Order: sequence, then C-alpha cells, then structure tokens
Amino acid sequence: MAKYSDEFKLMIVREYLNGPLGFKLLVRKYEIKSPTQLRNWVNIYKNQGAVGLSRKKTNEFYSVQFKLDVLSFMKRTGTSYTETALHFGLTNPPLIASWKGKLLESGVEGLLKPKGRPAMSDKAKNNQRRKQPVKEMTVEQKLKRENELLRLENEYLKKLRAFQMDPDGYLEKHKQRYHTNSKKNSD
Repeated sequence: MAKYSDEFKLMIVREYLNGPLGFKLLVRKYEIKSPTQLRNWVNIYKNQGAVGLSRKKTNEFYSVQFKLDVLSFMKRTGTSYTETALHFGLTNPPLIASWKGKLLESGVEGLLKPKGRPAMSDKAKNNQRRKQPVKEMTVEQKLKRENELLRLENEYLKKLRAFQMDPDGYLEKHKQRYHTNSKKNSD
C-alpha cells in the first residue's frame, strides 16, 4: 500500500476543490492508487478539515459498545461504510467492515479480541505459555465469562430498542460522545 504524506494529500484535495480537474484526472496526474482513495480524502477533508487528513495512524482502541453502536447505526440508517465512518469521526471505513465480519462470524465475543500480535516484550512469556499444557477454564470462569457476554448483549439490546423507538432522539443524546474529536478547529 502506498503511503502519502499529509502535505501531499492536502495539496491534492485543495486542487480538486479549487480546480477544474475531476477525480480520475487527478489520480492519473499524480499516480494515486484509485479515485476512491481521493474521494475518501475529499470527504474526510470536508467533514473534519485538514486535521482529519493529517491524523497519525495510531492503534486506537474502540470499546465493544462503540463498535456495536456504529454497526447498529449503519444497519438502521442504511448508510455506507464511508458515510458511517465520517459520521463517527473514523478515518478508516474498512475498519467497520472488519467489525461487521467479526460480529457475524463470532458474535460479540469476536469484537472483544484484540487485533494484531502481542508486544515484543511478551514474546518470552508466550514461549513459556506454549510449552505449558493448555488449561481448561473452570466452571466458575466459564460462568463468569458467559455472564459478562450476556451483560454486554443485554446492554446492546437496550440501546438498540431505544434507538428503534426514537432514532433522532437517541442519536442527538449520544452525539457528543462520538463527535468530540471531529469538532476541533480545522486549519
């Protein structure tokens, strides 16, 4: 995947917004991967300003509840991944598709699993764990885990029911929680 500098992205977006060239011609002119990528940059710029384009890609952690809220919003409103990402201030629309796949494949538990490898410092610990036989969860541990999953599911269903009864009121009530980062000044 090609990496583009923040300055380059901002320059191209401004050229698109102020100039006569469309997506396809700009993509050809600057040898960008695809018109969709440029379209995403323009949408992010329009929604979040230059700050959205220059965000450093860090491994942000999103709670299971946030992921469920995003997926629920997308399902109820019928918005695309891109529109949903812009609504919640996310800069990576395919991330939502990943969450949806995990939810369909493994349920809520699939959204709990962290992404990627553990840190390098844990490598020795992992080697020791591999050598030890895998211990089964006790009945108490299984019940605690099941109880936690049921609590999560119950909270999700309550929020879903509230959203179904009054979508506009629900979104207005929870709007501030999701838009704190996207409302900052954009230079």
